[in-house]
Amino acid sequence: MSKLLTLEQWARETYGDHSPGIDTLRRWARESRIFPPAEKHGRTFFVQPTAIYIDPTKPIARSAPAKPRRGSLAEKILEERGRGKTA
Repeated sequence: MSKLLTLEQWARETYGDHSPGIDTLRRWARESRIFPPAEKHGRTFFVQPTAIYIDPTKPIARSAPAKPRRGSLAEKILEERGRGKTA
């Protein structure tokens, strides 16, 4: 497991000189806008070094639409019951 960073350290590494203020970072942590979620130890929030900010106003980008699965378990059970097979 990698070492956790404080919100200020994470912001400096992620945003450089233009990092958000501490109040904004704390609000993001409370509102779960950072993924993976921040951990609060005492009065301090900590995040993974690879954490990212999630903008709640932007939709989640999907790489490809999910295709419906053929032959789901429910379909198989219904087919077997229709043929007279029971468990």
